[in-house]
Amino acid sequence: MSASFDTWRLRFERLRANKFFELTVIAIIVFSALLIGARTYEEVTRFQQVLLVLDVAVTVFFLVEILIRMAAEKRLRDFFRNGWNVFDFLIVTASLIPMDDSEMVLLARLLRIFRVLRLVSMIPELRMLMAALFKSIPRMGYVALLMFIIFYIYAALGSFLFHDVDERLWGNISLAMLTLFQVATFESWATAVLYPTMEYYPYAWIFFLTFIFLNAFIFLNMMIGIVLDVMQKESIQIELESGKGEAAELHGLRNDVRELRDQLSRMETMLERREDKRLI
Repeated sequence: MSASFDTWRLRFERLRANKFFELTVIAIIVFSALLIGARTYEEVTRFQQVLLVLDVAVTVFFLVEILIRMAAEKRLRDFFRNGWNVFDFLIVTASLIPMDDSEMVLLARLLRIFRVLRLVSMIPELRMLMAALFKSIPRMGYVALLMFIIFYIYAALGSFLFHDVDERLWGNISLAMLTLFQVATFESWATAVLYPTMEYYPYAWIFFLTFIFLNAFIFLNMMIGIVLDVMQKESIQIELESGKGEAAELHGLRNDVRELRDQLSRMETMLERREDKRLI
């Protein structure tokens, strides 16, 4: 019985690692996303029954796929030790809610939208991007806090200086912060904010250009730099784990050099001992 179980487990493991199987899963995920998008068009209402059958088929495929991945593990708890596996399991389980005319139909449709996120768990490059994003959040938080301080200072100055220009833009500090957010995103900031203000205060451009310089050219680049730094570290870590890539080769060379150094040290010690014995 145990031998038969191991045989099937090895088959499932080979199937899980098969590239064609992975590509098929990715294709079904994309097809599932297209099904969700098709439901938003009124023209496809006459194909409602067909879409429902296709949705059931996709759900069954995902259920079988997750069961294959679970069966490929030596122990079931090993499957749930991987965060991405837990993520996939929750999405597949949530999509089992039937899409009939019950009160749960809206919830079922919303949960099926999250099937698209399974692409992240299936594609290693997307997993790396997501891991880099989450790991960079703490460092980005300090930059965001500094940006908020600059926003607050400039909003206070703007509400004091330009209060009489437009109450809707500079009436209080919260409105001024919303106005500055529009300026920071470059959404019609010149025609809607800058030029009307310069009609009353010709030197107001200094206020806006310094604000844009701080946010668009300094803080934004700091955010990008943090993400790129974390992504580079994640890429190096993946190369070390997989044993492929320049980082893995350098790591292997360092280990080889360290071993050679240890061997030379031992040889020098042995030669010194022999020399001491000869002198004695």
